[in-house]
Amino acid sequence: MSPTRLIVALGALAAPLPAGGQSRPIADNSFLIEEAYNQEPGVVQHISTFLKLRHTDAWAYTFTQEWPLFSQQSQLSFTLPVQRLPNGSSVATGLGDMAVNYRYQLLGPDGRLAAAPRLSVLLPTGDRDAGLGAGGLGLQANLPVSVPVTGRIGTHWNVGLTVIPSARNAVGDEAATTGYNLGASVVWLLRPAFNLLLEVAWTSSATVIGPGTTARSDALLLSPGIRWAHNFSGGLQIVPGIAVPIGVGRSPGDDAVFFYLSFEHPFRRPEH
Repeated sequence: MSPTRLIVALGALAAPLPAGGQSRPIADNSFLIEEAYNQEPGVVQHISTFLKLRHTDAWAYTFTQEWPLFSQQSQLSFTLPVQRLPNGSSVATGLGDMAVNYRYQLLGPDGRLAAAPRLSVLLPTGDRDAGLGAGGLGLQANLPVSVPVTGRIGTHWNVGLTVIPSARNAVGDEAATTGYNLGASVVWLLRPAFNLLLEVAWTSSATVIGPGTTARSDALLLSPGIRWAHNFSGGLQIVPGIAVPIGVGRSPGDDAVFFYLSFEHPFRRPEH
């Protein structure tokens, strides 16, 4: 799989990272998998991720900001990606396609089972000529489900679909593209503020190769990682993390390193 397509595949998984959340347990998402917990009322979260592919100059950075919409039942967020991708004999660096996300807390978050379906609008803000964008407006739907196994172990499950009705390539060819994603993660709360993670993520994406013609590629990744929290008396929680996505099966050599950094804090005083 090419570095460009792996960045796109991981971007589809990692870009929209809606999360939940004194020693306060970490309730952030896994890195490639969404956990089904919306933002708490009065709390905003700022998330940065950085993915660097090994043996290439390709990398991707995303910034996500999440806000509760009146209550924990609804959440709005946006994601801005910046990418560096091979582009023929050169390398292109710039803004990718922006995502505007809405999540609804269908089940949970305090019960045995939590579910929070998400719908995202993908805006064609990336330069399609440089390979940084899809060249057309898109929609993405994802269903995260979280199932605690014990007090210290939680599992999280995702299934998603991405549709771009009028994607375009660098020479202007147009076609409809569809992408699919499946994934799961296991999080072990070794301590409330220190977690071990193991994620598996599969993506299938399409690229435009001619008028009305697309080519499909798949990626299967296994990603071990860790995250830890720093909690402050004013309500600020800082969560750094690191993971090592590894290509398996038909994706050998698609190895990367993934960095995560979250700042979560109140933006208003709690109501009494």
